[in-house]
Amino acid sequence: MSESGNPPRRGIRSFVRREGRITTAQARALEELLPVFAMPVQPGTTPADWFGNGNPLCLEIGTGNGENLYVNARTHPANNYLAVEVHRPGIGQLLLQIAAAGLQNVRVSTADIHEVLAQLPESCLQEVCIFFPDPWPKTRHHKRRLLQAPFFAAARRVLASSGRVRIATDIDDYAESILECLASAPGWRNLAGPGRRAPRPRGRCLTRFERRALEAGRSIHDFLLARGD
Repeated sequence: MSESGNPPRRGIRSFVRREGRITTAQARALEELLPVFAMPVQPGTTPADWFGNGNPLCLEIGTGNGENLYVNARTHPANNYLAVEVHRPGIGQLLLQIAAAGLQNVRVSTADIHEVLAQLPESCLQEVCIFFPDPWPKTRHHKRRLLQAPFFAAARRVLASSGRVRIATDIDDYAESILECLASAPGWRNLAGPGRRAPRPRGRCLTRFERRALEAGRSIHDFLLARGD
């Protein structure tokens, strides 16, 4: 409770939990595997403590069913990966995949990404990926979009000086709003050049979501960002 006796106000969230259908296997994974692979929240712990090594850490925000992150974690065992996804069936599916493959370089979180970023130490991330974030298409909901000034400020704190942020969206006006935000966000460089999109990264898995967007005739807008130190 606040000093006034009223519940403390929460910031505007960039998501709404829509659990949808969850399979028996996914539910079991959340119960049995999530405690094993969950991002620790103990104060003072670092990613090196979570993984038992100091390998580069890559964060993917909004992993969906985990298709892209799973492929990267298998392909690049010398990297560590942190998956943040509020859709619990998707996390359940990712947990099933990483457990079946015996991967030890993945940790997961179902928390709000702003809470996760606040817990991470400075300059600990080599890469941040945000692929196809919720577009909140109605104008009155645009305030809920993740990729705005507060996010970029929080992300800059935890990104290494040599780190990169990769973004993709299939929503034209969201792409324009990202460019507008970057034009006024301090401490960032658009590596494709001011006002420009980046080429599609070869390492990004073609997920079912992106395939459906392409089949629907939507353009994919990619961005590659770095700290402007």
